[in-house]
Amino acid sequence: MIKDRKDARVLAEGRYLTLLDEHGWEYVTRRGVTGIVVIVAITKDEDSIRRVILVEQPRTAVHTRTIELPAGLVGDHDGHGAESLVDAGARELEEETGYAAAELVPLGSGPVAVGMSDEIISFFQARGLRRVGPGGGVDGEDIIVHEVPLRDLRAFLVEKERAGLAVDPKIYAGLFMAGVGPDTR
Repeated sequence: MIKDRKDARVLAEGRYLTLLDEHGWEYVTRRGVTGIVVIVAITKDEDSIRRVILVEQPRTAVHTRTIELPAGLVGDHDGHGAESLVDAGARELEEETGYAAAELVPLGSGPVAVGMSDEIISFFQARGLRRVGPGGGVDGEDIIVHEVPLRDLRAFLVEKERAGLAVDPKIYAGLFMAGVGPDTR
């Protein structure tokens, strides 16, 4: 999130987004949000099969359901204003998937849509996972949790695309950053 906007002019304000013009370049920013977290969470079963935890949810902007890594906004709700990236990541992982992590390890950060948004996303790898609840999100979120064996990930994503869902490429970026290939055990 860009801090210095002294030369930016507000073009429009919505409930969550503000459209700015800065030196002739238009972009959006989110009020009250201090970051975005994306979580790479991989379980390991007794039979040594590693599964990546993905979420499926409707996304209005693309008019379809999407398959994504668990993710969320930092500081977007009352009482979360001073929330750290790690705390937000732990909260979002549990809310969306029902898993808690013993540790969230930073993998890297960067802009998500450099031409139209000031958002910076931070990737974390969740370690020491344990199931603590059902997941599914909060406050009207319609999230389905998928635990996909890494060896089956490509086929799973192709199947979902054929069914009309969108696949977020941050899945591949997150796995790469975590040093995990989608076809490995």
